[in-house]
Amino acid sequence: MTSTKAQIEVGYDISNEFFRLWLDEMMHYTSASYLSGKETLEEAQLQKCKILYDFAEMNAEKSVLDIGCGWGANLEYHVMRGTKKAHGITLSTAQHDEINRRKLPGVKALICDYKDFMPDEPYDALQSIEMIDHLCSPAQAREGKAIDIYRTYFSKVAQWVKPGACFGFQAILRNRVPRARKDLADLQFTADVIFPGGLNPRLEELVAAVNPHWEIEELRTQRTSYGKTTGEWLARMQKHEAAIRAKWGDKVYDDYDRYLSTCVRAFANHWSSDVQMKLRKID
Repeated sequence: MTSTKAQIEVGYDISNEFFRLWLDEMMHYTSASYLSGKETLEEAQLQKCKILYDFAEMNAEKSVLDIGCGWGANLEYHVMRGTKKAHGITLSTAQHDEINRRKLPGVKALICDYKDFMPDEPYDALQSIEMIDHLCSPAQAREGKAIDIYRTYFSKVAQWVKPGACFGFQAILRNRVPRARKDLADLQFTADVIFPGGLNPRLEELVAAVNPHWEIEELRTQRTSYGKTTGEWLARMQKHEAAIRAKWGDKVYDDYDRYLSTCVRAFANHWSSDVQMKLRKID
């Protein structure tokens, strides 16, 4: 099963104001794409959006659904590009409230589990940015169910688009398992406390699961980009330590300092990575 609404809200509904302190200006909570390594976080996040926009073969006249749309940063990018119909689904009430607050023209967001969603008419394109880690629990992965769960997802979303449609897809990956007990404990903490019920897929699981409904036309990994992204988030959060401790308490600050520090180490040491794919529907 996917992460429950209650589990999603553990990771995303602390406070929009809290996340606004340390994310970029548009509140992307996913890896940016640093192409030269010299970009600001804001510039690298827009580059991420452009890559996935191009992978989806979008233009202003096409409609798109963002599956797991967060606070609406990618939807806002579509508005910047003139997209007339950009929809999103999320399980987070706080994220949904933020999207509505932005009053983005042509944008509609729903609080909905992807398993329950059914569009009024087929979309021209799909995007999803690091939502798939909420689909398979660690227990299900240990039981060998991961590929079947991901395949069910790719099968269902293929029903939402027109023939030949493209899917701009991004996911966090789990790679090597660290050997030190502290590192293992920190990764377990991130999974159990910050994002309960979720698990990052392995690249080979995704490659297997897209069949038979999607063809991988392009694939790029960006481990170092996510390392830079999480490093920037950590540095920005640490600048607001006093304010965070005063308003949300020591536990929130300490938990997120531990989580983001673990992420920086995970990408530096190849425990984790990130992938972007251009998928085309097989009709």
